[in-house]
Amino acid sequence: MRTWPAPAKLNLFLHITGRRPDGYHTLQTVFQFLDHADALTFDVTDDGLITRANPIGGISEDRDLTLRAARLLKASCGVTQGAQIRLTKRLPVGGGLGGGSSDAATTLLALNELWNTRMPIPELAALGLKLGADVPVFIHGHAAWAEGIGEILTPVEPAEAWYLVVVPPVHVSTARVFAEFELTRYSPTLTIRDFHEGRGLRNDLEAVVRNRYPEVDHAMRWLSGFGHPRMSGSGGCAFLDVPDAEQGRRLLERIPKPLTGFVARGLNRHPLSASASTVHPGA
Repeated sequence: MRTWPAPAKLNLFLHITGRRPDGYHTLQTVFQFLDHADALTFDVTDDGLITRANPIGGISEDRDLTLRAARLLKASCGVTQGAQIRLTKRLPVGGGLGGGSSDAATTLLALNELWNTRMPIPELAALGLKLGADVPVFIHGHAAWAEGIGEILTPVEPAEAWYLVVVPPVHVSTARVFAEFELTRYSPTLTIRDFHEGRGLRNDLEAVVRNRYPEVDHAMRWLSGFGHPRMSGSGGCAFLDVPDAEQGRRLLERIPKPLTGFVARGLNRHPLSASASTVHPGA
């Protein structure tokens, strides 16, 4: 049976540039994938039901984005078939690595093929946006400069660096972080050239998250002993560029408890995109 990977993403920087009348924040960021992924398998059924084959710790069925994605595609295309979805969860929940969005995107990509619905990628991405602002970048499958609420994408080619990713033992609430009064909401806008030249890059959510979640502050302080760490998305995962996988693994061996982590390579192509090389879900 085929396994479909749902890779992590990093935000290589994240600026909040404003707030829309509907309450959503506008932003600028760069998304890059990692060769570290959840894994999904799908059994197409004739009963029309969308179910999951295994429970996922901490994720109730009504919050499971794989089920929501499958039901959305089924309703949009009038599919009569069903599917049983098995998700092997390797990406931390509430870690800022886009695990839920990536799982939803992989579900849409896989069932679009398995159900033979043949929805074009732009339409599939628009459908994914209904599930979350990060879903379209996983469907388009290319590292991207993102604006709007994260759905206006321009392909970019950042260096495919090696990273040590540190996972604090905490689930960061994105909604709580964006609701904080002291959050920087009006950062000056940048250009793609600014990004490539490394000008003014930071994560506007970092100060709030570190103040509210001491576990994230611990991770950032530990990593700062080896370089200049960054926080991905709304946290709590932090990451550090490392020269190669071996150096990353040496640092990982020194990680203080209760922190955990992994070493991964940045990818500018989603592993399901036609031009991507094959990667294993647990790489």
